[in-house]
Amino acid sequence: MPEAIWISFAFGLGLLVKTVGLPPLVGYLAAGFVLSGLSAVTSVAIEATDVLEHIAHLGVLLLLFTVGLKLKLRSIFSSEVIGGSLLHFGITCAVFTPGLHLLMDIDWQTAFLLAIALSFSSTVLAAKVLEGKRELRAFHGRVAIGILIMQDLIALVVMSLAAGQSPSQWALIVFGLPLLRPLLFKLMDASGHDELLVLLGLLLALVLGGLGFEAVGLSSELGALVFGAMLANHPRSQELAKSLWSVKEVFLVGFFLQIGIGGLPDSEALLFAAVALLVVPLKGMLFFFLLLAFRLRARSSFLSALSLTNYSEFGLIVASVALPEWLVPLAITVAVSFVVSAPINRLSHTVYERFSARLAPFESKRRHPDEQPISLGSTKILVMGMGRTGTAAYDQLTHDEPLTMALDSDPAKVDKHQKEGRNVVFGDGEDISFWQGLHMPAVEAVILAMGDIEGKLIAARNLRKKGFAGYIVAHTLYADEAERIREAGANEAYLTMSETGVALASQVLHRNDRAPSLMESAKT
Repeated sequence: MPEAIWISFAFGLGLLVKTVGLPPLVGYLAAGFVLSGLSAVTSVAIEATDVLEHIAHLGVLLLLFTVGLKLKLRSIFSSEVIGGSLLHFGITCAVFTPGLHLLMDIDWQTAFLLAIALSFSSTVLAAKVLEGKRELRAFHGRVAIGILIMQDLIALVVMSLAAGQSPSQWALIVFGLPLLRPLLFKLMDASGHDELLVLLGLLLALVLGGLGFEAVGLSSELGALVFGAMLANHPRSQELAKSLWSVKEVFLVGFFLQIGIGGLPDSEALLFAAVALLVVPLKGMLFFFLLLAFRLRARSSFLSALSLTNYSEFGLIVASVALPEWLVPLAITVAVSFVVSAPINRLSHTVYERFSARLAPFESKRRHPDEQPISLGSTKILVMGMGRTGTAAYDQLTHDEPLTMALDSDPAKVDKHQKEGRNVVFGDGEDISFWQGLHMPAVEAVILAMGDIEGKLIAARNLRKKGFAGYIVAHTLYADEAERIREAGANEAYLTMSETGVALASQVLHRNDRAPSLMESAKT
């Protein structure tokens, strides 16, 4: 039973690489290559069946759908995303095409198509790494994902041209999809919090997005991404993303296994992969300097570029349509770039800190609007994170303390609160440079209301490093996390559910001060 073999090897090697500090996906890739090698030296045929290919495809669709759930249009329609992606694509093709033609003695058309395939970066790997580090909404994460989406759109165009096919006339229906957003929002509200919510996500990602877009001649990957993006502004979009987490993770194992099981390469394929791997740092350097040209700071440019310093699974898709004879060499190239890129990206912040003194001088004197230094002026109370908890705290505080201010790392959320009259500005509390440029002369207390534990820990540590001696308070769901937040420098970390119970009890105890009981109302 091949499924049992896949699961066993994937778990075993995934656990092995995790124990040495590497992402499990490196183990899944290794498991695929090991299975391919065993198939070559034994009589047991272990190959990527239709079932595994289908699972892998579903994993990619679900990943892109969850990326869409966290996607804001502002992250795409910006000069650094559109300009950076198009300039990088053009320069890469202009340099790689003659290089491949001369070094490999291949015709110009093949060299050009190979250059296109190598110009893309991996949406799957970058999104998974950024999501694992909870940096999809950080500024550098939004820039990287925006560039990847632009690359994916370019890949879709190339595949259509190479295949000599064009979308059907029914593809124009896609432009009317925004009209369905109110209906999708009502379906989200009606689905509750359990299995119906998961099924709704699967319906939108796999059926309407995947099969629906394929039916009109468009990419299923694009469909999954579009339907996710249509729900990005719903208050429960992140709940849906969390509900799909386990399903998506299991299916993605199939994607990485499929790459390795694809077959062992010959010497020419290995040589091609080795040369391509030597060139991949130049790809990252080009992204770095292009983003600097769009006024990003060195840190944001470096982290975004590092996320994009790899080759893409979309290159394999392009090759399957336009260059089937080059599919194995490209598959090895993509797989090896994953093995190298994943662990480096895991240490991206550490790597930047080591080289920051050399990279910072390349920064432009003009700063990007989202990366301007922040001065809190006469603010006395600061709320960090404007989700439901942060918003409730802010609204309660402003009744008694008008000198209250809030920060959030989501530009769309900042815009929403500003339109509603709240004093909220953009600020990424997980960005070390944010703390270096933050001026808070009058702040007396800080509320840490970010959604993840790492953000709260980083904020608490950096507040104390800045010499802040005021009161820091946070909330969390778990007692062990509360202890870690206190150790990081917070004065107190309350357990959300416990405090909810206290609030409910307080409502009961003070009920006579608030309103008459139902029995009293009935008597009257």
